[in-house]
Amino acid sequence: MAEAEYNVSVPRLNSLLELDPYLKPFEKDFQRRYGLFEKQLTLLEEAEGGFDQFTRSYKSYGVHRMPDNSLVFKEWAPAAEALFLTGDFNGWDNFSHPYAKKDFGKWELHIPPKEDKTPAVAHNSKLKVVVHTRMGERLYRISPWAKYVTRHEKSVIYDWVHWDPPQPYIHKHPRPQKPRSLRIYESHVGIASPEGKVASYSNFTHNVLPRIKDLGYNCIQLMAIMEHAYYASFGYQVTSFFAASSRYGTPEELKELIDVAHSLGIIVLLDVVHSHASKNTEDGLNSFDGSDSCFFHSGPRGEHSLWDSRLFNYSGWEVLRFLLSNLRWWMEEYRFDGFRFDGVTSMLYHHHGIGSGFSGDYAEYFGLHVDEDSIVYLMLANHILHTLYQDCITIAEDVSGMPTLCRPVQEGGLGFDFRLAMAIPDKWIQILKEFKDEDWNMGNIVHTMSNRRYGEKCIAYAESHDQALVGDKTLAFWLMDKDMYTNMSALIPMNSVIDRGIQLHKMMRLLTHGLGGEGYLNFMGNEFGHPEWLDFPRVGNNESYHYARRQFNLVDMDHLRYRQLYAFDRDMNRTEDKYGWLAAPPAYISAKHEGDKVIVFERANVIFIFNFHPTNSYSNYRVAVGPPGKYKIKLDSDEIHYGGHGRLDHNTEFFTEPMEFSNLPNSMLLKFLALLQSRST
Repeated sequence: MAEAEYNVSVPRLNSLLELDPYLKPFEKDFQRRYGLFEKQLTLLEEAEGGFDQFTRSYKSYGVHRMPDNSLVFKEWAPAAEALFLTGDFNGWDNFSHPYAKKDFGKWELHIPPKEDKTPAVAHNSKLKVVVHTRMGERLYRISPWAKYVTRHEKSVIYDWVHWDPPQPYIHKHPRPQKPRSLRIYESHVGIASPEGKVASYSNFTHNVLPRIKDLGYNCIQLMAIMEHAYYASFGYQVTSFFAASSRYGTPEELKELIDVAHSLGIIVLLDVVHSHASKNTEDGLNSFDGSDSCFFHSGPRGEHSLWDSRLFNYSGWEVLRFLLSNLRWWMEEYRFDGFRFDGVTSMLYHHHGIGSGFSGDYAEYFGLHVDEDSIVYLMLANHILHTLYQDCITIAEDVSGMPTLCRPVQEGGLGFDFRLAMAIPDKWIQILKEFKDEDWNMGNIVHTMSNRRYGEKCIAYAESHDQALVGDKTLAFWLMDKDMYTNMSALIPMNSVIDRGIQLHKMMRLLTHGLGGEGYLNFMGNEFGHPEWLDFPRVGNNESYHYARRQFNLVDMDHLRYRQLYAFDRDMNRTEDKYGWLAAPPAYISAKHEGDKVIVFERANVIFIFNFHPTNSYSNYRVAVGPPGKYKIKLDSDEIHYGGHGRLDHNTEFFTEPMEFSNLPNSMLLKFLALLQSRST
């Protein structure tokens, strides 16, 4: 590495080093990263009319209809010997429409309109690129820029379908303003119905969006939208990056879904998979031009051993064009409001996180095992998105704890707005699996909730889709298991399993919501204690949809206790909306009492009090308070309509005393209740 690159000036590096002086020994790493980022950005600015134009390459690649209805096809296939276009339009003639070879591995084909001035390729007709390799092979491929691909029922392979509707959907509603607090409803369109089938975009628009609005979530994170040939991959083996999955409906129906969400004041994030790609060749990116490389690294560096997928060459010019334009496409064409980047840990390191425990030692985050091509790509992506879209939100899924992931690019950071607090759900599962109620460690729980890098925002969650996948189960099912099949009726008294499960389900969520981060996430259905687990149709389960659905019907039955958990989740979100604790500085924790099993903290002038003791209630229990004055109960998990026992009087007013307690100037006396009524003292 040339010495000159170490002398790069990172505009606001000093701010970063003041925030975390322990990063000082790695100053040269930040300078080198920023230097590489700046160099790549300068190349983008100089080469093709600026990054705005470069990242709109979806307007020239793939297929485009000109004003005179002629069609222009353009591809990048550097290893190909020849390219032809075939399809319904030419009777599947493999040679009648050759592409012309251009510089830098590019190919172009112009097709004039028909005699009646209509386009030669009709809307909804099938196409294929025929690639002739230097080895004499003839390969049939889908354009990497294909906007719509479909699969015939009896076929395994997807088809490229020309999508040019006569009446394209026109967005009616502006994007909502970036919310002060982010409350995310993680969603999968295909399972968003109680029926045993693949649900549709329209079903989500008409049946699920009103529920999300009612629950008080202001953001939806949509999974499995980028087209993936294998449904059971949960959308993480992407085959067509520019195509919205056709198994749920048409591109226009997805646009309507997002537009209606915007009309409800809800922003929509795309779960974007740029960390790897499916190995499929006939309907994927792999070996598009017949070579081992093209969009990917060749050899072992281009393969992920655990995921059995291909890895992008992030330093490649055309790869940057493809991926950065992909982000712009989803923002511009569909009007998404941002992204949750999947698999960031795999991108950041040459070892992809495989076999790495990540102890938190800073040396783990710098050095030769870090993939700086990927880091520069993520810096570019965040810089471009935040420059062009002021309110764009980006979230990183990283388990390693990479410092500066969520610091601005100008400081030498990667530029994400949030990271997922992935240790929190793991902690809850561990506690439920390994500890009796009386052995829960309050200090350990509080540490897991509050252990995050200062100045880097986290999305907290008690469980996401990951925890519900086959081999594991939802928190509700961990808590109540088979009793959920027979004892969730509100018409019969709760047994001790259901009582404990319902109370803990609420408390774990509220504690995570209040203490765990600067945003909150819930996977669809888990807010009401969805039973069982998630499993997509596959050979191993006889292609069953039984576990690939969300049983919203359980909430709609008045006599079932799922409705009570739903009501608590709704009111928890609405209370946050009123007081804004997610947007407030981290909480001041005044009590984590092991013997009493009590946690008390203050955030946004709201006092949170949790009694996790299975049998002890407390009266005249002193808690520390910052601001003096009168306090009232605003959210009580023990209310009867939340499945509680209604043991607290909400008319009671609590007055502070100027008595210092736990390093706060004021305190007050309260009554707490045991976790379970049946065993309370």
